[in-house]
Amino acid sequence: MKRFLIGGLLVALLLAGVVSSFASGSPDGLDYAAREGCTFNADDEITGGSCMLQREQDHQLGDSPLADYGIKGIDNEYLSTGLSGVAGVLLTFAIGGGLFWLIRRRPTVDGKA
Repeated sequence: MKRFLIGGLLVALLLAGVVSSFASGSPDGLDYAAREGCTFNADDEITGGSCMLQREQDHQLGDSPLADYGIKGIDNEYLSTGLSGVAGVLLTFAIGGGLFWLIRRRPTVDGKA
């Protein structure tokens, strides 16, 4: 069981740290749907129409250290994205492991779980 968890963690860290740098920069489905109905100029500014994107606002945590799939202050985009992914995997693993540790079955006084 321990080998399985360590192996899974290593695979997740590899994917988050290396493979995430090759993710597509193209708009995803939500971005595409938010742009539907508007017209844009060459600078990608809305020039007309009606779409969800017109009501877009900056996120309250937009200035946080891990905003925009990167780490603030690291200029190398690939390194910033990779480290951000590694930090996310480690944080998720720590929270998940902590929760499992808290809710695990503990033996009672008579030795039964």
